[in-house]
Amino acid sequence: MNQWFAHTFPNVIYQGWGGDTGWWTAIVQTLYMTFWSAIFGGLLGLIFGIGLIITAPNGIAPSKTWFWIFDKIVSFFRALPFIILLAAIAPVTKIIIGTQIGTTAALVPLSLGVFPFYARQVQVALSEVSGGIVEAAQSVGASFWDIVFGVYLREGRSELVRVSTVTLISLIGLTAMAGAIGAGGLGNMAISYGYNRFATDTTLVATLLVLILVLVVQVIGDILVKRLNHK
Repeated sequence: MNQWFAHTFPNVIYQGWGGDTGWWTAIVQTLYMTFWSAIFGGLLGLIFGIGLIITAPNGIAPSKTWFWIFDKIVSFFRALPFIILLAAIAPVTKIIIGTQIGTTAALVPLSLGVFPFYARQVQVALSEVSGGIVEAAQSVGASFWDIVFGVYLREGRSELVRVSTVTLISLIGLTAMAGAIGAGGLGNMAISYGYNRFATDTTLVATLLVLILVLVVQVIGDILVKRLNHK
């Protein structure tokens, strides 16, 4: 078995497990970029998604001005291809992080790349909350924040988990793209050490690891959605 693996995946073995260019390093870098950009981009997307819901014409605090601002910002960043966004905000990334290359530098474009997608997902998820529940909360004197946290976020939690799962999977794809241009991670492994060096076994294994990561996220998300739906 070991001989077959060594013969079939020589470049994978040569790459090694540890070190700056090892497989474990690439996996950790991908998880690092996914986690922190999910936190920053997720919070920003949640804020904009809630803003779109509450300032809409039928929202609890309708405002044409604020709805227009939220909508246009989300639409602008949503329309930008991620590869262009990476180059466009490179100067901003350097000001914030001090460099344009590396896993930490990638957090800026990754967060900005994922937040508009998540904002739209949140908007759709919260729009499915029954208007009757919102009106009932208003009739008993619930405050603005009571409705936001106690009605929208509570009643829409299963849908929020579902769209968060979809967003995380999309984000993993973005980390692979960022890795391909110097941010590290499995994307960098697949392109720099695989495709560019004609090491197809390295590209294959990196791709499989990304798929496994996506599968794990999907399974966990499905389990959480089922549990929340049963409550």
